[in-house]
Amino acid sequence: QVQLVESGGGLVQAGGSLRLSCAASGSFFSINAMAWYRQAPGKQRELVAGITSGGDTNYADSVKGRFTISRDNAKNTVYLQMNNLKPEDTAVYYCSADVSRLVLTSKYEYRYWGQGTQVTVSS
Repeated sequence: QVQLVESGGGLVQAGGSLRLSCAASGSFFSINAMAWYRQAPGKQRELVAGITSGGDTNYADSVKGRFTISRDNAKNTVYLQMNNLKPEDTAVYYCSADVSRLVLTSKYEYRYWGQGTQVTVSS
């Protein structure tokens, strides 16, 4: 199995910064794409930012220029640096990892999710 453990959420004033971390552990062949999603009360979960194993990134328009996703492949960890936070960024943030696992002689990809970490931005 694969576990994703997130950390770094909290309460911050508008204009402040937070850095989220998500570390993967367990049994797997490789970690491919990793991403951060968020879900605000009464809203659907949305993609915030993603990063491939090679370092290519993509961002939601609402966070471009303020958030930066990065990863440390040696530590199986993905980060989300969030600057100039706004009240509308308030949500539970989830990390995801697309993981390849070997089953007998075949390789399969699975998506795993972290437990979520609360980010609250006060105005």
